[in-house]
Amino acid sequence: MKIKTRFAPSPTGYLHIGNIRTALYSWLFSKKNKGNFVLRIENTDLKRSKEFFVKNILEILKWLNIDWDEGPYFQNKRINRYNDVINYMLKNGTAYKCYCSQKKLEKKRNEQIINGEKIKYDRTCYNSIKKNNNKSYAVRFLIPNNNKYITFIDTIRGKIIFNNNELEDFIIKRTDGIPTYNFCVVIDDWDMKITHVIRGEEHINNTPKQIHIINAIGANIPIYTHVSIITDDLGKKISKRNHNVNISEYKEKGYLPDALLNYILLLGWSYGNKEIFSLEEMKKLFNLKNLHKSSSTFNIKKLNWFNKHYLSKLSKKNMVIYLKLFCKKHNIKIDNNPSIEDLYKFFNNRLNTLDEINNLFYIFYKHIYYQNNFLIKKYLNLNTKIILNIFLKKFNDIQIWSIDNINIFLKKISSKLNITFPKLAMTLRPAITGLINTPPINNIIFLMGKKKIINRIKKSINFIETNKQ
Repeated sequence: MKIKTRFAPSPTGYLHIGNIRTALYSWLFSKKNKGNFVLRIENTDLKRSKEFFVKNILEILKWLNIDWDEGPYFQNKRINRYNDVINYMLKNGTAYKCYCSQKKLEKKRNEQIINGEKIKYDRTCYNSIKKNNNKSYAVRFLIPNNNKYITFIDTIRGKIIFNNNELEDFIIKRTDGIPTYNFCVVIDDWDMKITHVIRGEEHINNTPKQIHIINAIGANIPIYTHVSIITDDLGKKISKRNHNVNISEYKEKGYLPDALLNYILLLGWSYGNKEIFSLEEMKKLFNLKNLHKSSSTFNIKKLNWFNKHYLSKLSKKNMVIYLKLFCKKHNIKIDNNPSIEDLYKFFNNRLNTLDEINNLFYIFYKHIYYQNNFLIKKYLNLNTKIILNIFLKKFNDIQIWSIDNINIFLKKISSKLNITFPKLAMTLRPAITGLINTPPINNIIFLMGKKKIINRIKKSINFIETNKQ
C-alpha cells in the first residue's frame, strides 16, 4: 500500500501554528514512508473563502519548504463530482431530500428543548410520502439502523466509540446546492486515495459522520490520527478565529523557517530528550507512535530560543548579504559608521530574530526620534538632564575609543553619581537610541562613535528642555 496523506486547509483565514503542525506531520509521515503528500484547498464555503488566503497558504508552504506531490486541488472545481455521488445516494436510499425550511427546523428545535428531548432532526421528510419537487431542498444522509454503534481506531487515542442514536440525519448538500464539508472531504479522500488522515482533535466528532458516508459509498476507511490542541499561555485553543495569528507575521519578524518547523514539530511530538532536528532528521525520525495525547502550549520564548540557535548557525557571509539587502529595500543608508560587518560581529549571538537585527539599523543609521510618551518622559526629564550633562562633558575626555575604555568610563560615572549601572544605562539608552529596550548600551556607544553619541545626547537634552520634562 502506497502511503498518501493530505493537508486540506480552508481559505477562510490566514494559516496559524495549528495549521502548519498538521501540514508538517502529514508531510513528514509521507516522506518517512516514501509516500505522496497531497495539497487540497477546501473552498466550498464561498462566502468566507478568499483568493488572498489561498495565496497565503501557497506562499507559506513554499517558504517552509513543505512541498506537495499532488495538487493543489480545489473543492469548488469538483462540485459536479460531488453531485454525481449525491444523486447516486439518493437513488440507492442512503440519502434523501429535506424540504424543511429554516423556520420550521427552528420551531422543532425549540419544541425539543421545551420537552427535554435530544435536539436532532425527526426525519419528517424521510417519513413523508408526498415530496414537493417545486420547493428548494437540502439533502440529508440517512443514518443506518443496522448498527447501534460506530467505532474507529485512532492512532493516538485508541478505540473510539460513538452511539448512532446520538447522530441525526445530517445535511450533505445545502439548499444553495453546495455540498457540505463532511461530505466533500470523504469524496476527496476516496478519489485521491488518501490512506492516512492526520488532523486536529476538533475533527473527532466529524469522524463517525464521515465513516457512515464511506460505508455508504463502499470506500476504504483511512487510518485516523487526531493530534492534540495547541493552546496559548492562557489555555485557550489557538485558531484563526480566536487569535489574530498569521504565520506570515513570523516570517516578517525574522523567524527562520527551520526554527519555526523545529519548534512546531515538538508541539505534540517528541523523540527522547532531543530538541534540535534538521529537516532531514525530521523526515527520518518522525513517527505516529511518539505523538502526545495531551495538549501543548505555544511559548514565544521557546520559539525565540530555537530561532536564536538557527540564527547562530547562519554563515557571516549570508547574514551580511541579507542585511545589506534589507537596508537597500528600506532605503537605509549605511555609508557612515558602523559597518554591517561590525554590527554582525557584536550582536549576532545576542538577538532572537532577524527583525531584532534589522531594528539595529534604525538605531544606528536613522535620525533619532523621541516619542513624547509616558516611557520616554519617565527616563528623559529634568532629573536625568543633570546626568546627561555630565556624560556630555566626560565623553569628550575619552581619548582612545574602545570597548574597554568605555566600560571603565561608565563604571567611574556610576560610582561618582552613586547610582547603579542599570539605572545609568536606562538614562543613556533612550537618550542615545530613542528606545527603552536595546542590546547592551556599551556596545551601542562603541559602534556609534564619539561624534554621533555627543550629538544625540545634545539632542536629548534639547528635547527635555523643549518639553519641560
